[in-house]
Amino acid sequence: MTSNVDRRTLLKTGAISALAVAAGSAATLTSAAPAQAANWVVLNHEYQAQATGYWCGPAATRIALSARIAPPSQQTLANALGTTVNGTDYIGQVTGVLNNYLGTGWYETKNMPNDPPSQAQKDLLWRDIVLDINNNYPIVANIVAPPGNQPPGYPSDQTIYHYFTIIGYNPDTWQVYIADPANFSGNNHYWLSFDQLATLIPPKGYSA
Repeated sequence: MTSNVDRRTLLKTGAISALAVAAGSAATLTSAAPAQAANWVVLNHEYQAQATGYWCGPAATRIALSARIAPPSQQTLANALGTTVNGTDYIGQVTGVLNNYLGTGWYETKNMPNDPPSQAQKDLLWRDIVLDINNNYPIVANIVAPPGNQPPGYPSDQTIYHYFTIIGYNPDTWQVYIADPANFSGNNHYWLSFDQLATLIPPKGYSA
């Protein structure tokens, strides 16, 4: 598939290619692929933990790019994203940088303003995950993780505003595989239920 294939054509025709393979090693941290299951898909990628407390956006973007190209540094991406000590302001900035580096128009910004999300928003999110991962495009998600609704290892007494990268999915269990640049408590890769993911993204959005 060339980088300028129109994703809407793929959705209409069902011409989704199976380009994904099990997750491999990273330059900074080597991660083992999860135990093989019949139908799950996890993309090859290069993992780096975020270099500063506010570079989750650049680090998540770098992980996504690494599935397709040799990615630039987090510093280069922080400059391109306009990231400051307050973080990366909006998921749309990630979308633009992904498309720019890949020379494509594949990525679109998907906002999820409803909290909890509507069923239509959840259905679109799952379709985007399957379509993008099957075509070797990781998804970058902007999340809000309050106490009581957090991925593994997160500080349980804080609300965490964050970016991470969706690099796989399991249609049998409705789970997604996350590469998390925060590396909270050593949790840099983990499975997350789709339902929980759908509650973490609102009121933010994702690049898919």
